[in-house]
Amino acid sequence: MPEDTPAESAEFGGAERDESRALDSVIAERHRLLSLAFRMMGTLADAEDVVQETYARWYRLEPEERDEIATPAAWLMRVAGRISLDLLGSARARRETYVGQWLPEPVPADLFAGTAQAPLDSSQFSADPLERVTLDDAVSMALLTVLEAMTPAERLTFVLHDVFGVPFDEIAGVVGRSAAATRQLATSARRHVRRGRRAQVSPRQHDEVVRAFRDATVGGDIEDLLRLLAPDVELRVDGGGFVNAAPQVIRGSDHVARWFMGVLRKQPALRLERRDTADGLGYIIRNEGHRYGLITFDVGDECVTNVWLMLNPMKLTYWSLD
Repeated sequence: MPEDTPAESAEFGGAERDESRALDSVIAERHRLLSLAFRMMGTLADAEDVVQETYARWYRLEPEERDEIATPAAWLMRVAGRISLDLLGSARARRETYVGQWLPEPVPADLFAGTAQAPLDSSQFSADPLERVTLDDAVSMALLTVLEAMTPAERLTFVLHDVFGVPFDEIAGVVGRSAAATRQLATSARRHVRRGRRAQVSPRQHDEVVRAFRDATVGGDIEDLLRLLAPDVELRVDGGGFVNAAPQVIRGSDHVARWFMGVLRKQPALRLERRDTADGLGYIIRNEGHRYGLITFDVGDECVTNVWLMLNPMKLTYWSLD
């Protein structure tokens, strides 16, 4: 059998290297796809399912089909969006049988650093960084809860365009609408964001209020605590059936303050240790050396407006006691 000539060997090796580089570029998109899927699904487990199915569809393509895709990263983003849209309905159906209140999964502020991208046309955004929440890499509980209030199509349009910069004409094919209708979805989604982001304060002010909340709670001073809570403050607790938790939203400063005071009286071994979260200063709750929960806050008008307490251990996997 004749041996390959040097030219033939070089050509074969070059093709192999090109294929390897193409594969590397596809795999390199994984973290960005996970960032998209998490914003859509609200939990890392569901987001991982989306990413896994996205890559499965890529590898099921024939080599000729993959060669015809000019921008694999854009193809992967659109497919992940479509899968998220399909799975979101079943995910919401599962939440109807969830034990107690369901909250999105809190993640560290830097988990998806560098994955977001400003849209090509950002003229609709204010120059105030407190209003440009959509361009932030951090995935805050405040934003995730607003996303939960959107329809699946609004949510996908908002995430793809306002966070990842995908043009409306490309999103239109994913959501099955015209480009004009897709723009309207984005406009409606932004209204949800504006309604959910009332009277935001600076990060420094947020953390000052949260530190005062901790001091008043640990110190057992209910009067100080009441002064730090908005009259219509809401507390949501997710135990997932693993931990006893408030089954309904607790509303009003008096009820929220007394709930916290009662918990600390019953469990004096609980300790609050500061953590930087996507919402700002928060606290890991330690119970005799074990991770018990994570508490995060929304602050407006220099008082706490929302408290989110995650006790479900399945949604605390990224939070250590170190």
